[in-house]
Amino acid sequence: MAKATYKDSGVDLELYRDSMSRLPRLMHRTFSPRVMKLDGGFAGLFQLDFANSLFKRNYEDPVLVSGTDGVGTKLQVAKLTSIHNTVGIDLVAMCVNDIICCGAEPLFFLDYIAMSHDDPPTLEQIVEGVSEGCLQGDCSLLGGETAIMSGMYEHGDYDMAGFCVGVVERKHVLTGQSIAPGDVMLGLASSGLHSNGFSLVRKVVFDMEGLGVDDEIEQLGSTVGKALMTPTRIYARTVRQVLNHYRVKNPVHGIAHITGGGLEENIERILPSTVNAVIDSTTWPVPDVFRWLQSRGGIAQDEMNRVFNMGIGMVLIVSPYFADSIARIVSDAGEACYRIGEIQEGAGKVVLNS
Repeated sequence: MAKATYKDSGVDLELYRDSMSRLPRLMHRTFSPRVMKLDGGFAGLFQLDFANSLFKRNYEDPVLVSGTDGVGTKLQVAKLTSIHNTVGIDLVAMCVNDIICCGAEPLFFLDYIAMSHDDPPTLEQIVEGVSEGCLQGDCSLLGGETAIMSGMYEHGDYDMAGFCVGVVERKHVLTGQSIAPGDVMLGLASSGLHSNGFSLVRKVVFDMEGLGVDDEIEQLGSTVGKALMTPTRIYARTVRQVLNHYRVKNPVHGIAHITGGGLEENIERILPSTVNAVIDSTTWPVPDVFRWLQSRGGIAQDEMNRVFNMGIGMVLIVSPYFADSIARIVSDAGEACYRIGEIQEGAGKVVLNS
């Protein structure tokens, strides 16, 4: 009689142990003094010692802020290119960039990675990216889960989800309700596609144009794969520097992370019903990757605006009296910053002019 084993069913426990042995160093390099030592166990410990926070701030009435997200079908491009050490940056960015819109300081991050089979080198590359993203986002990679799910995915496929927790003083929570006519919108440049719209990207690039990831594109100055795999920018450190600069009266009235849905849908999420956000789309340079995709796919401008960030990854809505000084802080932090529009009386809508 044949004897079944876990390995025969697709899960190799020896390879799994190899995978797990590669990860602690990638976690430990992200630890802050608030991560508590725990040998073994089933969870991560994080002490709420806010005096040891990045900004040495004591919280009187702290509120925890949480967010979760994934990377989407950009992972299919990672598989085609065998570039696995940047999608973890995307994963952290999609979560951290969301919670800082509330004014939060990121504290710690957790990941979930599901794979078709045991692959220690690939898993190590994936978590290397998560670790790098946590360093950029000033949060600790506190733990995670790796699931080997034979039969659920095609060979070489994997999926990822991230979970981030941050903290903000209750009185400093950014809701957008203080946004008022005359406020200025400052747009922080994206690095390109980030991690949105890749179902459309893949349709245009691979299905319609029949291109491969190694094809050189003169307009982009790189291969298809490198252009598509550029990781998402993480804005946490820059935004926290802005918020920390103004300790008494915060001139930042709202923050929007520009992901799927573009500028219109994401900014509308924080607008009061009495104002409109009027944007001049000629005030910033649109990255070449968007123009190239649009021309190759014959994509209408409205559809481009609805799907992609079009070169703006985050928008700060600020008091007009502080707009110039905030723009300088952002620029000094290394981010390209553009004055992209203003708030006017209206009905909670975004008006995108060109």
